[in-house]
Amino acid sequence: MGFKYLEIAIAIFMISVVCENLVCGTNNKTSMTNIPSFTLNTGKKIPSIGYGTWQANDEKLEKALDVALEAGYRHIDTAFVYENEKVIGKVLKRWITDGKLKREDIFLVTKLPPEGNRPEGVSKYLKKSLENLQMDYVDLYLIHSPVGLNEVEEGQHPTNPDGTISLDMSTDHLALWKEMEKQVDAGLTKAIGLSNFNKTQVERIVKNSKISPSSLQIELHAYLQQNELVDFCKQNKILVTAYSPLGSPGQKAFNERFGAKVELPDILGNPTVKAIAKKHSKSPAQVVLRFDIQRGVIPIPKSTNSDRLKQNIDIFDFILDEKDIKDLKSLDAGFRIVDLRIFKGIDKHPEYPFPSEMKKAENI
Repeated sequence: MGFKYLEIAIAIFMISVVCENLVCGTNNKTSMTNIPSFTLNTGKKIPSIGYGTWQANDEKLEKALDVALEAGYRHIDTAFVYENEKVIGKVLKRWITDGKLKREDIFLVTKLPPEGNRPEGVSKYLKKSLENLQMDYVDLYLIHSPVGLNEVEEGQHPTNPDGTISLDMSTDHLALWKEMEKQVDAGLTKAIGLSNFNKTQVERIVKNSKISPSSLQIELHAYLQQNELVDFCKQNKILVTAYSPLGSPGQKAFNERFGAKVELPDILGNPTVKAIAKKHSKSPAQVVLRFDIQRGVIPIPKSTNSDRLKQNIDIFDFILDEKDIKDLKSLDAGFRIVDLRIFKGIDKHPEYPFPSEMKKAENI
């Protein structure tokens, strides 16, 4: 038993060596220090793993969020376009009212929708999100997409008569960012950042900002490791958050709703991932999440399954060795699972961030 505790202590120490700004936590179940944290460029701590909430309906999410909080998740990621901020706010409010959590124990992230990608939309949509979440502030507010869409009275992703997405071609990232900075000054968010921006777009904001982005949230997993972008962010003290870290098994069904039938690779079924999982007596999901952590990246896996939810956060009692890391790095194929082009015409926007050519699953 003593040897096991020694292994855990060594693992935690090694994490801090691999990720210089990762700190060890305590066993306080109602604190963000329950799991190791990274430090944002604002000096604020952020839990090194978060709970993603995209594509979770209200009933399932309410139950799952209770399980997640009990399991120790304190970093909760949502967005205005997910249409689940109200149920998240309901659960968090209940936990705070019941004395099970304090507001400062939670790290809450939400995002400006593409329909709000204009200066006058920033404060408007952040205040809507705060009302939904029943919060006075969020810990991190992100611009969800570099692409701006025209605003409609009801619904999201406005379309033109020909079925293409209704683009706002006047999107101005620098003007938008100035308004984001004002939200920090107003106390409505503690930090600001970006999502789905490419290196050129991030660099432009870094060079022209009063408050530098604290975080960049991007698709990142074993098949899309984005090394150049991750390295750039590290050099500029921008923490990277990985969405779809498990390969987003639900993405195929989402794509098909928009008429896109594309085969997606099974990351968790990859022989290399499975072999490493067997070696460490862990699940494939735990291996790829651990891989992110050791790269200094924050994964935000989504699940409404109680067992998988608990399993996903149980990744701090082992460490991937050099061979494991090398083998996992070799899986990088530049394959993007979340293809925004399911929204027809989106790649016509001047700020569309991704390459026009996408790799196919059968080539992996």
